Amino acid sequence: MSGVPGGQDPATGSGPGVAEEQLRDVFDALVTSVHGAPNRYPAALADWRRRERRRRIVLAILAAVIFALADIVGLWALGRADVNTHIIFNDRPGSSTEAPRSGIGPPP
Repeated sequence: MSGVPGGQDPATGSGPGVAEEQLRDVFDALVTSVHGAPNRYPAALADWRRRERRRRIVLAILAAVIFALADIVGLWALGRADVNTHIIFNDRPGSSTEAPRSGIGPPP
C-alpha cells in the first residue's frame, strides 16, 4: 500500500479518480458543445406519428390485398372444378346394393 488515497500512482498521477475526472471533463465539454432546437420535440413527435400511421396503413393495405388474392384464387379453383366430381362423398344416390336393415346399432 502506497498510502496515497484513491489508489493513485504518485509518479504518473493516474488512477481511478483521475480517469473519472478526465471523463467528466470530456463529457462536460461535449454537453456544452451540443445545442438542441428549443421546439424540436413536437415536430419530431409529429414526424414519428406520421411515419407510424403510414406504416399501419401500408400494412392494412397489404393484408387486404393478400386476403383478396387468396379469395380470388379460391374462387378460381372452385370455378374450374368438375361438377360431377364428388370429393367428400364418393357414392352416388341409389348405387347401394344392400337393402337397408332394420334395427339400431352399428352395421355388421
